[in-house]
Amino acid sequence: MPITAQLETVSKLYGTFAALRKVSLTLEAGCCYVLLGENGAGKSTLLRILAGLLRPTYGTITVLGTSPQEARARIGYMSHAPMLYEEYTAAENLRYFADLYRAGPCLSPEDALRSVGLDPALTRPVAQYSQGMRQRASLARVLLSQPELLLLDEPFSNMDIGSAHQMLDLLARIKAEQRTIVLTTHQRELAEPLADSLITLVAGSVNAVVDKARSTTVNA
Repeated sequence: MPITAQLETVSKLYGTFAALRKVSLTLEAGCCYVLLGENGAGKSTLLRILAGLLRPTYGTITVLGTSPQEARARIGYMSHAPMLYEEYTAAENLRYFADLYRAGPCLSPEDALRSVGLDPALTRPVAQYSQGMRQRASLARVLLSQPELLLLDEPFSNMDIGSAHQMLDLLARIKAEQRTIVLTTHQRELAEPLADSLITLVAGSVNAVVDKARSTTVNA
């Protein structure tokens, strides 16, 4: 199985506080990795390091055969905040972001919105969207650049159960395209059917890895 990302003893320090402590992980192409843990466990920090938005204090990381910073065009990062302009429609938002991807292959805003089940012709501004619609519009923004690695921070946050299952169905289709997904959630029961591996972080360290494909559990 091709490797999407490799982390070797990655630590992230803020002064004397360790947000991550010697994290070593191998992420394979076409798999979904679900990061679990309490608030402050290091889940979002790990996503931001994979996205190339933070650099580790110690350790090494490669993403798609290079550094995360050099692979940024091939990485899609969806933060906990939607990162959309609320006064614009979803289509207007995506047309703006599509202009940032002119140098590489890019979905049309209309195709990206249809892929997440939203009508490109919808004239309501994002401010009037439900939370589920906001999350899907945010994911459409991430999908514009057709990333090989998707990093999703709490994609089911504040969603009703119906919207959450629609999101899960969409992520399952994305995974079937041999793209790698890493997501954080406090809702293990929702994400577990999609997960190939469940990774639990405690105080910045990998506490346990449940590899569902191989039916193995490793306690750190």
